[in-house]
Amino acid sequence: CPSSPGSGGMRPRPGCPPRSPAEMVLETLMMELAGQMREAERQQRERSNAVRKVCTGVDYSWLASTPRPTYDLSPGERLQLEDVCAKIHPSYCGPAILRFRQLMAEHEPEVQDVSRLFRSVLQEVLERMKQEEEAHKLTRQWSLRPRGSLATFKTRARISPFASDIPTISEDVERDTQPPPRTWSMPEFRAPKID
Repeated sequence: CPSSPGSGGMRPRPGCPPRSPAEMVLETLMMELAGQMREAERQQRERSNAVRKVCTGVDYSWLASTPRPTYDLSPGERLQLEDVCAKIHPSYCGPAILRFRQLMAEHEPEVQDVSRLFRSVLQEVLERMKQEEEAHKLTRQWSLRPRGSLATFKTRARISPFASDIPTISEDVERDTQPPPRTWSMPEFRAPKID
C-alpha cells in the first residue's frame, strides 16, 4: 500500500498489511538507485551544457525545457537487481547505500554505468555478509566444543615423583659415594674390577 498523503514519509495507510524487512530493504535500495541515476543524468546534462556553452560562447539553457529522462533500466536488468537487493540483510542496507554514494562521488559515472556500479556494491555487501556469517559459524562451533580436553591436560601434566626425589648420577659424584646397584632401564656398562 502506498503511504497516505501528509503521513510524514514511509508510514503505510491504516488497514494495509505491514511490509516485511526484506521488502523495505528492496524498496529502499531501488529508490536509492533511481535517485542516483537521476542525479547522474542531471550531472551529465550539466556537463554537456557547459561544453556546449564553451564551444558556442552563448548560453541558451534558459530557453530549454527540462528534458525527460533518457535512460531507464531494462525490465530484465531491474529484475536481476531486485533479486540481488532481496538477498541483502536489513542491517547491511545502510552501509550498502553509504558505499554506493561514496563510489558515485568518487567516479561520477555516466548514467548508463550507475546500475553496474550499484550491482558491484551489492555483490561486495553479499560477500561481506557471507564472510561474517562464516566467521560467526566458526565462533559458534568453537564455543560449543567440549572443554573436557583442557581439564584432562592438567591432570596428565602432573609427574608422580617430584624431580627432587629422582636420584641422579651427579649426586653420587658430589658425595663421592658408590652408586647403588643399577635399577634403571638402561643396562650397566662397567668393566669388571680386577683385584
